Amino acid sequence: MKKNKVFIACDTVLLKKAKEIINKTNTPKLKIGYKFGLEFINSKNGRKFISNLKKKTVFLDLKLNDIPNTCKATINAIKDLKINYITIHISAGLEALKAVKMVSGNVKIVGVTTLTSLNNKSIKEIGYNKSLRSLVAHQALLARKANLDALVCSGHEIKFVKNIFKKEIITPGIRFNSKINDQKRVMSPSKAFEEGSDWIVIGRPITKGNIRTNIQKLISHLNHD
Repeated sequence: MKKNKVFIACDTVLLKKAKEIINKTNTPKLKIGYKFGLEFINSKNGRKFISNLKKKTVFLDLKLNDIPNTCKATINAIKDLKINYITIHISAGLEALKAVKMVSGNVKIVGVTTLTSLNNKSIKEIGYNKSLRSLVAHQALLARKANLDALVCSGHEIKFVKNIFKKEIITPGIRFNSKINDQKRVMSPSKAFEEGSDWIVIGRPITKGNIRTNIQKLISHLNHD
């Protein structure tokens, strides 16, 4: 039976907490990867911790958004970490996307569409004239053009994005219930997979409280539905 693929977000600056998350989410019932963001890699020993991880699927969520040369230089700077996935904002532009893809080697380049913390009101405040759906569709086209390996989008956009972008879809903003925190466009784990996501990204619903209980809750949720 095909295992559901889940990235657990290690959103912490504490090595002890990161180790606890990794140890307590280990289960043969899911394919688990670990997502580390700016918070962790910029912490005192974060980079070293990631460089010492063995036999783990590592997703480095840097969300690069800079000029092409800086984005490309960053990819080269983290190659010693043996990571599997790294993110770049599609809004960095086609030239930057192509530049990072050119030097990525075995690292999968993941394009980030519009953050799940934003909604139609938010993107209008930023200055976009398109609707959220149109904007994400346009971003998916750019990702395809740049030959990126994967795409991050909310569960609400998976179906139409899959018509444009045929590679891996990674879905954040996953929640079991109505506690959405700072997210706007959320979805349950089973619904995201049902919509066609390849990976879901889940943080606080697993890492806050009893981690082992929470991971069992996720497994039950996926099996029940």
